[in-house]
Amino acid sequence: MKLSLLQRCWRHLVTYPLIVRRRLPDAALTAIEQTVLVSERAHGGEIRVAIEADLSLLDILQGVTPRQRARNVFVELEVWDTVARNGVLIYLCLADRAVEIVADRGLSSVVSDAEWRVVCEQLQQACGSGQYQQGMCSAVQAVGRLIAKHYPHADHNEQPNRPVLL
Repeated sequence: MKLSLLQRCWRHLVTYPLIVRRRLPDAALTAIEQTVLVSERAHGGEIRVAIEADLSLLDILQGVTPRQRARNVFVELEVWDTVARNGVLIYLCLADRAVEIVADRGLSSVVSDAEWRVVCEQLQQACGSGQYQQGMCSAVQAVGRLIAKHYPHADHNEQPNRPVLL
């Protein structure tokens, strides 16, 4: 369902950072961090998780999409900065109820958009039913399995494992 500009602005105005902490308290963030750590032991890629409550009103008025914001976060967090160019960002924007996955060149050329989209849809469904921690952990595991097909040998950790709250 496509929201009007006014509806989208309202949704972003009423979704504030405290909501992220309610849905993903420290224990949930630690569980996600541990899932990233365990997943990365089974492959040579890097997984980052970024969670954002809302976008700025200026971003909304400029028409910034969740996909565009995810790409910006990918750059801001330097997920691209891996030796094998195999970093992956899992981005969740609560106000837009959107999940995006951005993969670096080493993976985007070998994992199809359809495969990434399945992971996004599963995470969206989990979040829609209030299962944020379980959904995010499952998404990390699914991304890890996709990475392992192409980068099966574990390497050194190049990115932080803790989810970032924006």
